Amino acid sequence: MAYTPVEIDPYGLTTVKAVCESAKVTRSKGLGRDAVETLAGKTFTLAVGPTGKIEDYSQLDQLLKEIGKKVFRANTDMGRIKEPDMIGDVVATQWFLWDAVSSLKQPSRGAAIGQSWNSKLSVPTPMVMRKARDVTYSLDEIRPGEKSRLAVINSSYKIADSAPREWPIPYSGTFHVAGAYGFYRNYQVLSLQGEGEELFNIDAGRTEQYKQQYEMQLSTSLLMPLPGVNPKITIKQNLTMNLLDD
Repeated sequence: MAYTPVEIDPYGLTTVKAVCESAKVTRSKGLGRDAVETLAGKTFTLAVGPTGKIEDYSQLDQLLKEIGKKVFRANTDMGRIKEPDMIGDVVATQWFLWDAVSSLKQPSRGAAIGQSWNSKLSVPTPMVMRKARDVTYSLDEIRPGEKSRLAVINSSYKIADSAPREWPIPYSGTFHVAGAYGFYRNYQVLSLQGEGEELFNIDAGRTEQYKQQYEMQLSTSLLMPLPGVNPKITIKQNLTMNLLDD
């Protein structure tokens, strides 16, 4: 992704143009192109406030809905069938790019070392679930450098009771899920735990990198129940972002 500020207002809304220069999905099993790969070459804008909080994401929302249409099989003889996709991962890495800083409750006061604050992040899953993580951020240290200072922001995660309604939703209507997850139903989250770290360039006002990792445990039931069979699913997620050289 390439980001370019096209209209700057340090006291109001700044418009940022985002261009997806490339998108690649690789799976160990299954054939076919992931609909997310059609994001390559697409452009959208975000309107963000002085702290980086997204105030207008309508173009991104529309683009995700367009991609969402591509995940369904053309043959509808057996109803609408949705193929696997990684749209949820796009939401997790784009929608929340500046979350650690923009979620400060009193951003004009900044943050002191040892201070903590709360927010929510999404939980991308291979099945269709609208789940969120409760996040606790904490400012661990300020690392001095030759050209800039880096704020080290740690984070920890647990499952949230609900997900905000304003988050983008790429699909609409009813459908069946292709593959193994189409044989399960009644997904219930048993636990979620994880942690992350972000390096924020204070002087440049931008994130240099972040890494997030967590593990989620779910229980489910088979579409055709079998006595004594109670499937469990473990999802391990690693989300990373790195600022590339110009």
